Amino acid sequence: MKLADISRLPNPEDNCAIAVQRLEAGTELLSEAGSFLLSHTVLEGHRFAIKLIEVGAELTSWGLPFGRAVRPLKAGDYVSNETMLTALRARHVGFAVPESPNFVDYFQPYQLDESSFCPAEQMALYEKPRTFEGYTRIGGRGAGTRNHVVVLGTSSLTGSMARMVAASFANARERFPNVDGVVALTMGSGCGMGSTGEGIDVLRRTLSGYTRHANFCGVLMVGLGCETNQISDLLSAEKLSENPLFQTFNIQDTGGTQKTVRKGVELIQQMLPHANQVVRTDVPVSHLTLGLQCGGSDGYSGISANPALGVAVDLLVQNGGTAILSETPEIYGAEHLLTRRAASPAVAEKLIERIHWWEDYCERNQGEMNNNPSAGNKAGGLTTILEKSLGAVAKGGTMRLEAVYEYAQPVTAKGFVYMDTPGYDPVSATGQVAGGANMICFTTGRGSAYGCAPTPSIKLSTNNALFKRQSEDIDINCGEIVDDGMSIAEKGAQIFELIIKVASGERTKSEIHGYGQSEFVPWQIGAVM
Repeated sequence: MKLADISRLPNPEDNCAIAVQRLEAGTELLSEAGSFLLSHTVLEGHRFAIKLIEVGAELTSWGLPFGRAVRPLKAGDYVSNETMLTALRARHVGFAVPESPNFVDYFQPYQLDESSFCPAEQMALYEKPRTFEGYTRIGGRGAGTRNHVVVLGTSSLTGSMARMVAASFANARERFPNVDGVVALTMGSGCGMGSTGEGIDVLRRTLSGYTRHANFCGVLMVGLGCETNQISDLLSAEKLSENPLFQTFNIQDTGGTQKTVRKGVELIQQMLPHANQVVRTDVPVSHLTLGLQCGGSDGYSGISANPALGVAVDLLVQNGGTAILSETPEIYGAEHLLTRRAASPAVAEKLIERIHWWEDYCERNQGEMNNNPSAGNKAGGLTTILEKSLGAVAKGGTMRLEAVYEYAQPVTAKGFVYMDTPGYDPVSATGQVAGGANMICFTTGRGSAYGCAPTPSIKLSTNNALFKRQSEDIDINCGEIVDDGMSIAEKGAQIFELIIKVASGERTKSEIHGYGQSEFVPWQIGAVM
């Protein structure tokens, strides 16, 4: 077999290839340097050496190091945790390897040298940016891609009531065709937590972001009355004021389940005619804020869907839009690829600060950042966090990093930005939406069932096999890059066009299936009291 037929090299200089099919032990492969035999069975999406790699030498993919060999590897050897030292392990416990001039550079925490820092330059924006059909909002809320009314619970104790109220409007579009629906967003926190501190601050910031979101025309916030997350305190802390399209009440003040549901239904009925008067109009792409997510990643993620999405991100930014990269545990070890793109030292330092926060967060919870790849990630070929991180960063394209935000903070900068979130997709996307994301692009290699009310989520498969298996869930297939010779640039342009169509009203597969309401998961930080 020819090496090029059964594997991919993200960079021609890589010394490790990615198998695009299962390869049995003993298979003979022919490369430009000669022929060699596979020493072990290599699963699809996994890596193997294609040349001699000495002890302590870098293992490279995407032209970047993702580890070092702990024993000599010959062409055809399987690359796994047993054959390599990961950079993150060396950060914490140290490891004796032969002298190497670049060892410290790659294996120590990234430190910013402000004396030699050079701000990244931004590519020129298009003179005639694209537009989409969106819902213009008053009060500085920009434009939405959807027109929902929401029943928003402030704690786990209000979930049933919120869902009962929303269920009363299951057929709302029959009477109000310009309304995408009435949704209930409920959660598992809001009580049994500290009344002050980081946890309650993050929760209030998240709920505030949803009440202001451009994809909501009307918001009904429902509290219990005695929980920690009091509505009155939330409104005061986040400077929110009630109006005809933003109403609040407590269940205990209303009295009883049926009375509460009747009151909620009455308030929503008052909002729907207003929401139905809003129609789509032509608005600039500068009103689009795209949240970038990957879940169920595999060995193809970093060579197909993620870099193709990165091309779409560049096109979006050049048209005046905004893209949010997140999932801090999944860029760990690749942070230098982002700080070198920072607009200023302050932006780079903010990202490094969040990395250090995560290191401390994991330590006090007796965890470690290198324990990130899931069982599905490992089965798909991602055995270390560096393999995952180097591919995940590719979603962010090549544009300058304009700003770094904490979880659920309002995203005010235009262009490519970063938001600190966990790697867990529903929690991460919830923070992005709270920050203003009115679109989500979600890459997956293993197959991930996900949707995001009120923000439509475009699902991208990394390989053909997944697309064939789960075509009813996937909106666009990036496996054509791996198997069919399509260029990353061409696929990226397709993704960008689909973003415009979905922003203008075309429904995604997850919307058709009704996903999104259960995936509202604010980040719960701190002890449950």
